[in-house]
Amino acid sequence: MFSLRTGILMGLVVALVSACGGGGQVITASDALVANGELVRFAPRGVTGRIAITGSSTVYPLTLRMAREFRSAGSQAEIGVGVTGTGAGFRAFCGGAPVDLVNASRAITEAETAACRAVGREPVGFQIGIDALAVVVPQSNTFLTALSFAQLKQIFSGAVRTWAELDPRYPPVAIAIFSPGVDSGTFDFFVDHVLGGDDQGLRAVPGIVTSEDDKVLLDGIVANPYAIGYFGYAYYKAEPGKLRALTIDGGSGPVAPTQATAQSGSYPLARPLFIYSSQEILRAKPQVAAFVSYYLQFADLQIDDVGYFTAARTTTEQAKADLVALLQQSSV
Repeated sequence: MFSLRTGILMGLVVALVSACGGGGQVITASDALVANGELVRFAPRGVTGRIAITGSSTVYPLTLRMAREFRSAGSQAEIGVGVTGTGAGFRAFCGGAPVDLVNASRAITEAETAACRAVGREPVGFQIGIDALAVVVPQSNTFLTALSFAQLKQIFSGAVRTWAELDPRYPPVAIAIFSPGVDSGTFDFFVDHVLGGDDQGLRAVPGIVTSEDDKVLLDGIVANPYAIGYFGYAYYKAEPGKLRALTIDGGSGPVAPTQATAQSGSYPLARPLFIYSSQEILRAKPQVAAFVSYYLQFADLQIDDVGYFTAARTTTEQAKADLVALLQQSSV
């Protein structure tokens, strides 16, 4: 499994994935990627050029894995994979920055779409999997196994400051809260689904640790027996034996984050994961179209090992069909 401990590069630092594969037909037109209304399983060894990717730390491990697989298959493309958080990724992309793909742990907003259109980019998203957002405590925590949405809201809104205030059976010790930063799509999702869209209490919690780098959150939680935090399931899975994922009661009883509960939607913090580009980029840059095509065709072979879950077959087939439609439009 890909090591998140050594793999995370933050801010303006990117992971440059390059290759010097052999020959093969260079992908230069959309009809090289589509045949008979379907994506072609092509050999990417002829794909060259640069691809700039930024955005979600949640989606980052999967996209980096796919970039490495693309290289292993022979591509000569140079793929820069950065991490800024979903919101910052969309701001860069929709501000006209030289970004080709945005990793996103939430759907693009209407305001972000309008900003993209203002700079001549029509955004298009492709769902590439499902995350079961994990609410975690360190293994050294001996008293907590489950929380309801109401209790989560009490903790992360700052309504309670000690564990004993949440439940008198718990220690009278301050709750150490760790949360993704405000540019994170994970932050947006949690605020919307758990806090009813109001993030003011969370922002004001004394001593809260926030970061777009989930590795910072993970290390902080592991080090404090009275800590709690949340992030993508892959970060929990990457540290076996160090963290415990809590069962979450969204109103129908406590549910653990698993592949089955994420895919069925019974886990109340399951969410879709995306990559975004634009019609214009996919039409103008064959290397980007080729990488997206490869991603959509082969991500399901890698996603479980990375730590996320496959989407429903109908969802993945729709993503492929959407790409086919865009590529066919570009060849008219």
